[in-house]
Amino acid sequence: MTNKNTAPLVKKSIIVPFILITSLFALWGFANDITNPMVSAFKKVLELDNFQASLVQLAFYGGYFTMALPAAVFVNRYSYKKGILMGLALYAIGALLFYPAAAYEEFGFFLAALYILTFGLAFLETTANPYILSMGSEETATRRLNLAQAFNPIGALLGLLVAQKFILAALQSDDVLPNGVPVYGTLTESAKVLVRTSDLAVIRNPYVVLGLVVIAFFVIIALMKMPHNEEQEGKVVIGDSIKRLFKSKKFVGGVVAQAFYVGAQIMCWTYLYQYAESFGIDNAKAVNYGIGALVIFLSGRWVGTALLRSISPGKLLFFFAVGASLCTMVTIFVPGMIGLYALVGISFFMSIMFPTIYGIALEGQGDDSKFGAAFLVMSIVGGALLPTLQGLILDLGGIGYTDMTILGVPEVNFSFMLPLGCFVLVALYARNVYVKYNF
Repeated sequence: MTNKNTAPLVKKSIIVPFILITSLFALWGFANDITNPMVSAFKKVLELDNFQASLVQLAFYGGYFTMALPAAVFVNRYSYKKGILMGLALYAIGALLFYPAAAYEEFGFFLAALYILTFGLAFLETTANPYILSMGSEETATRRLNLAQAFNPIGALLGLLVAQKFILAALQSDDVLPNGVPVYGTLTESAKVLVRTSDLAVIRNPYVVLGLVVIAFFVIIALMKMPHNEEQEGKVVIGDSIKRLFKSKKFVGGVVAQAFYVGAQIMCWTYLYQYAESFGIDNAKAVNYGIGALVIFLSGRWVGTALLRSISPGKLLFFFAVGASLCTMVTIFVPGMIGLYALVGISFFMSIMFPTIYGIALEGQGDDSKFGAAFLVMSIVGGALLPTLQGLILDLGGIGYTDMTILGVPEVNFSFMLPLGCFVLVALYARNVYVKYNF
């Protein structure tokens, strides 16, 4: 199948609502990527091991799993617009809870705030993705979603820049002596208390500002007249819808592939910092490589969206999954800067995976899409579980990243066997879609 149709991606009459909903993709991209460096930040400020620090991602992506299906039930009862407003409300509450979390200086409070924040993101993703699909013909739906998703890394880039300039660069717990020894570890307990209070306030402030920005989006969308798709916003019987969805092997395979893809993405973006630190690059400088990864990711989105005009989604997904697998192998077996460059390069090949898997899985599902979207968002739980497993691998020899070697490489390199396996599974799904469904 090729997408050589001439149907417009979006009708002129709904351009403004389309732009407004597309801007939400950047908004949750910001939350995702300001949070990734926080794994390392919390580890240092609160003196955690790798597994404990990885609970940041467990809380963040666990919220998606918890709230995606309730979000779909809410949207089925009400509307896409009300689902988006509920998502923005929960997003704002979670972000503003960083203020009392910093006051209490409790890691569990921060995790709870992130968990509630991602209740909102679950509502937004469960609602906005199928809403974008519904804003035009089904023939252009996957391309339209790739276009909207292309704005996600713009928000992610901004999130990383804020993390670099206003958080990581200002953390006193990240300071080192001339001999490379962390200053924080040499302080008395009373001195550590002062540093901890200061650093947690530094982490808190961008989230509080973010909460206020989200409230502004809530007000704008509440006042805006939004398009209504009768077919996709009609009420459906939940049980019957779910039964139909799980009879589709293409849909079920898409949910599984999405879980492994999201896990791979979060592992590559979270542990880039530990990978760089393993040979002397500190977090503040490593953010530059994270920014480079997102620029490449954004470029890949635009390139992929253009290629989908002439290459079927399944075939393009297969080629990109193979490319990601090859880059990951270099990351594992070639330590140092070449491995780091390969780790950054994986982002180009990851760029189209989420929206393309999403579009493939929901293609032809009609008014079952809202519940299909919920299961695809629930699959984001892969981003909660797999990074935690990678954290356990990093702890095998101690809390450092090069405490032992496995297959001749440091454990931080070996840990990327997990995303490699994920990309292989995505490639197998893509090949099956193209061969079996010619899609």
